[in-house]
Amino acid sequence: MRIGIIGTGGMAEALGGQWVRAGHDVLVGGRDTGRAAGLAGRIGARRAGSMREAAEHGADAVLLAVPHAVAADVVSCLAGALANRTLVDCTNPVAPGFVLATQGGPSAAERIAAAAPGVHVVKAFNLCHESVWRLSPPVFDGRPLAVPICGDDTRALGTVRRLVRDLGCEPLNGGGLGRAALLEATAAFLIGLWVGEGADAQAIAPPAEYAGPLQEGVTSGAGPG
Repeated sequence: MRIGIIGTGGMAEALGGQWVRAGHDVLVGGRDTGRAAGLAGRIGARRAGSMREAAEHGADAVLLAVPHAVAADVVSCLAGALANRTLVDCTNPVAPGFVLATQGGPSAAERIAAAAPGVHVVKAFNLCHESVWRLSPPVFDGRPLAVPICGDDTRALGTVRRLVRDLGCEPLNGGGLGRAALLEATAAFLIGLWVGEGADAQAIAPPAEYAGPLQEGVTSGAGPG
């Protein structure tokens, strides 16, 4: 696949490196083209350039790996180049105190989608630190990492599922883009547990066979207990 990467930070390096090793044609783009070239060299990508060149290159997918605070502005400036593209949003709108910077409004993913009408945004890869995405593969106690994805376009979701599997992970259907706010809130909560409390966040959820018959509780408004 032809993949453009917008950004030159840790997430761009971790995910981009995995996709290069999977055989994809990756172009790294950034505001600083020299820094983009340096990252391309480190991960083995054949090309580097501007953010616009990355957007234009990503005929199959474009990874948006920039700070949340500038994400919508970046996408707005590249709206023409991103039209009809699959845009993978891995940003996290987490503010000091491990709360959502988007609290009370649309999710970061929805704001990004609104900034470039016609782009097919898929929220993914936002629940783990970049170090996890550098693992080959991210498997824990024999179980591949599951990656929730949220989006509205069937083709875009199929593309992102393939990119998830290229990392050795399993894609997990998280619903439409309207549910991306739940993913972003989950990230804020988990980061607060990991960083703020030093807790093992994985311990908060039981295996599926112990989760109980939830459907009745969900439809009636009752809790799982």
